[in-house]
Amino acid sequence: MAQDEMFDDGDPLLVCVREIALTFPGAAEKVSHGRPALYTRKVFVYYGGSVRRGQGDWEQHPQSVMVLLDTDERSSLIDDPRAYVPVHLGPSGWIGFDLRGREDLEEAAELIDSSFRNTAALRLIAELEPQYEQ
Repeated sequence: MAQDEMFDDGDPLLVCVREIALTFPGAAEKVSHGRPALYTRKVFVYYGGSVRRGQGDWEQHPQSVMVLLDTDERSSLIDDPRAYVPVHLGPSGWIGFDLRGREDLEEAAELIDSSFRNTAALRLIAELEPQYEQ
């Protein structure tokens, strides 16, 4: 059974997240569990997420990114009021970052970059680094 899509394809924040994420080497998009997922071999950013508040009670974050950060980055972000621990991916170290009301997505771009570096193959990460000739 196919999962219903939980996003608006024309959402301007989603358009911006796609523009950021699809610039990374080897990046592509698919729909996973009803949400846009940007990936190489592994997903490095999901668009949208939710938090369980009680039995059958969900708090939706439809305009957010879920990213996989290293422990230090995650710890420093967790106290930000825009951050949340996503219900299914949170136990695996993922963190959500709400984008609602944001026009400047520089922070989101930095989070997406970090998540890419935590999930992508070394050869793809190497493509991000400037090449120095000797």
